[in-house]
Amino acid sequence: MADFEKKFRTFMQSKVKLLDHITQYIVRRKGKQMRPMFVFLTAGVSGNISESTYRGAALIELLHTATLVHDDVVDDANYRRGFFSINALWKNKIAVLVGDYLLSRGLLLSVDNGDFELLKIVSNAVQEMSEGELLQISKARKLDITEEVYYTIIRQKTASLIASCCAVGAATSGSSEENIEKMRLFGEKVGMAFQIKDDLFDYGEDVVGKPVGIDIKEKKMTLPLIYALQNATWIDKKKIIYKIRNKSEHKATINEIIEFVKKSGGLEYAQKIMNNYYQEALTLLENFPESPFKNSLTTLVTYTIERKK
Repeated sequence: MADFEKKFRTFMQSKVKLLDHITQYIVRRKGKQMRPMFVFLTAGVSGNISESTYRGAALIELLHTATLVHDDVVDDANYRRGFFSINALWKNKIAVLVGDYLLSRGLLLSVDNGDFELLKIVSNAVQEMSEGELLQISKARKLDITEEVYYTIIRQKTASLIASCCAVGAATSGSSEENIEKMRLFGEKVGMAFQIKDDLFDYGEDVVGKPVGIDIKEKKMTLPLIYALQNATWIDKKKIIYKIRNKSEHKATINEIIEFVKKSGGLEYAQKIMNNYYQEALTLLENFPESPFKNSLTTLVTYTIERKK
């Protein structure tokens, strides 16, 4: 990871001073860096870490960071991971252009080195992420998300990127197509569990970088709420949906909906589904030989469902 950080800084460099200043700010406020970790660990589990593994990890971080910068513009968000967002410090126009620059740097990094397989894997993930976000927006207007649609949304929005990390790791280690697909599926299962854990934070007391009830306020239908509505009486369902649609700005309404979900067993149900995905991921990992990489990968997967933020 230390070597990766040095290489990643060079991959982001620009001749434009303002751009260089902003990209340095982005690198300094890096998050957990789970995605590059997944790339390196899956490469180690599948075979050997190579120079293309570093480029694959950088490609994912560049495209992921670009989507986050653009997301903050779309959401009009002033903070990201406890720091000021790019759009808060340099305004929307510059933020959009920085996102575009990061996207093009990632594409060129792959094209210049002939990493076309990696580019295909990651481009598919970016397409899925965009589709998932738009599907969620379209469904939020009607508040008619079923459990099946919810799984489609989180598979596209979150799981597709972690799946691409694992596929890229395997692809850069000289793995067979069969093993690359196994690792992609492993990453997808981990991503599903990761997102359900995130959705559970909306109902908890942990300090997670976002206020409790923010999903309800933004009319996002997540698994605990979907389950609670599925099992509610017709009149209760109608009443809760009315409040989400018309009164989700009010703290009292948010608290009432959180209480409704807790009493309906929505949290326990979501935890059960999250654990199912977690176990499925570990089962896929059993196919690979024992190694320190495999042990670390298992620990990282466990962290995704036990983390406190």
